Amino acid sequence: MEHRTPGQDPGRLRAGAGGGPAPRDMAVDAAPLDTGAAPPSAPPAGPSTPGSGRSGSIATPPGDLSATGRATPPEPAAESAREDSERAPGTPTDRLRYLEAATRRIAGGIDRDETLRELCRAAIPAFADAMLVHLREPPPTGDRPPDGPLALRLHSIAQGPEDSVTGAPPGTADFVELTVTGPFAALLLAGRPVFGDAAETAPAVSALLEPVASMPPAPSPGRRLIIAPLHGRHQLLGTAALLRGTDRPAFAADDLLVASQLATHAAFGIDRAMLSGREASLADALQLTMLPSSLPAPTGVRLASRYLPAAETSQVGGDWYDAIPLPGNRVALVVGDVMGHSMTSAAIMGQLRTTVQTLAGLDLPPEEVLHHLDEQAQRLGSEHMATCLYAVYDPISQRLLVADAGHLPPVLLHPDGVGEVLRIPPGAPIGVGGVPFESVEMPAPTGATLLLYTDGLVESRTRDVWSGVELLRARLEAAASVVASPPLETLCDTVLTILGQGARDDDVALLAARFDGFPPRNVAYWFLNPEPRTAGRARQLTRRALHRWGLDPLLDTTELLVSEVVTNAVRYASRPIALRLLRTDVLRCEVGDDSPQVPRMRRAQAGDEGGRGLFLVDRLAQRWGATRLSNGKVVWFEQPIPEEFREHRAADP
Repeated sequence: MEHRTPGQDPGRLRAGAGGGPAPRDMAVDAAPLDTGAAPPSAPPAGPSTPGSGRSGSIATPPGDLSATGRATPPEPAAESAREDSERAPGTPTDRLRYLEAATRRIAGGIDRDETLRELCRAAIPAFADAMLVHLREPPPTGDRPPDGPLALRLHSIAQGPEDSVTGAPPGTADFVELTVTGPFAALLLAGRPVFGDAAETAPAVSALLEPVASMPPAPSPGRRLIIAPLHGRHQLLGTAALLRGTDRPAFAADDLLVASQLATHAAFGIDRAMLSGREASLADALQLTMLPSSLPAPTGVRLASRYLPAAETSQVGGDWYDAIPLPGNRVALVVGDVMGHSMTSAAIMGQLRTTVQTLAGLDLPPEEVLHHLDEQAQRLGSEHMATCLYAVYDPISQRLLVADAGHLPPVLLHPDGVGEVLRIPPGAPIGVGGVPFESVEMPAPTGATLLLYTDGLVESRTRDVWSGVELLRARLEAAASVVASPPLETLCDTVLTILGQGARDDDVALLAARFDGFPPRNVAYWFLNPEPRTAGRARQLTRRALHRWGLDPLLDTTELLVSEVVTNAVRYASRPIALRLLRTDVLRCEVGDDSPQVPRMRRAQAGDEGGRGLFLVDRLAQRWGATRLSNGKVVWFEQPIPEEFREHRAADP
């Protein structure tokens, strides 16, 4: 049997997407179920109604012709088979067999529209000759009963056998919505199916049946109509109106039970699909809020990213990426993938990403970050595993330090246009536990581009993961052969073309980093012994560097701040102190020592000789801070450089 939707084969059920108005060509048919028994309430054999195409269809007004313009009589063999089926007695055993097959069929629907299609197939023509489905508009949410009148919107119409499709009459669009109030609304909310001649249904019958192309000739359908509420677990979802034609016996009292079972199973299927859709929507929103809203703009590296969720038929995954500024103008580049597709995966992803950000703030080596991340994942539960790749780029030394926890290797596009899949020791996924991680250091030449990604980019049903990685490398080389050092945004868009046009089964996270490096002329670096005269030596070195950079207006303030920070380091350090000046759009000073004690501002008393240095730093510097490292700490401050004294660089491509 076939159903009708716009653009599909004739005879296919039209299920209005999103509960929208049904078009006029949306009449449906359905084949009888092969249950091994006759359908319930079977009518006696009789002659076909003219224009209906079969025995027992709803009467069609004169002038309802086939596509050829002439009434088409049914095929004798097909008509005989239908009559044999419909002549069988509707015994209780037949009804049970019918309901068993029908409910199994309805339960096979994977979403709302498919569930309703299966309901129509199960009901027509075995149980009824036509069916109209109205759904609540807007769809109900939560467990609270509706505050106002019930608004119903026509979703679909099914009538006639598969070889006779009758279009809805002109003006259907004017009747696709109706508001239900009073006793009829109370009856629907109670969830009991009723005949069309019930007193409560009288005001609504004509509005419910208006879109039907074929109507019984009697003024009221009476017991040829059953109105069955589609009642889910907590809320009324809509109604199903079942009709029988005049060539068939009217519904019996037992048919109310059959209609109730059909409607209940359909409503549970719709309810289940709505809950699944809401969960997927919430998980998708949860994941998007946990991803970076924007990327940082550290000196020496340019960044671009892409995130594509999976197809609508899949649940959300746990892919993420991040870029985290580190002390010394370095940046941590992270990409990860929590295994599984659910709201739990999205929540675990958010916790792991937060953990990575916290560990990165401690400036730990990549292998230590993955070790502590693995411990955190084990605390969340052994069933929660993830892959993760953590890389640290230093634009001053132009080096890259990378550690891998079961993730796919990054691809490096060299300045000469050659793509390279980096060889990183593959550690175990996060959450396995008891497996060491290893960091690898490698050069990161200026102009090179590093690409971090998740498996959704390179793996598909028709391509294994390593073929996808090789295709990614080739695609990067092809882009570089057209334009040397292609812009990052363009490069990301080019990379995504390997996904093709089909539906994605997995999320895709992509992070691209273009290494610009840090010019050596803009760096001044010294190691000073922790001695009483070190502060004076630091002022002299600072003065020389600022003279060389033409930043004389900053001399006095910078010397004072350097002296205060170095003096504090001398007090606690036991090894040489590192003093570094960096010139970008700001002048940044960093003083590192081996003491883990981070300085804090405190209020000095009147007789105290110290305790005022950090107040000066706080008042005179644009920004300042202190970062605890694995082998000590770094105290830094920044001062703005006037526009006329800045080094103007070429515009970024």
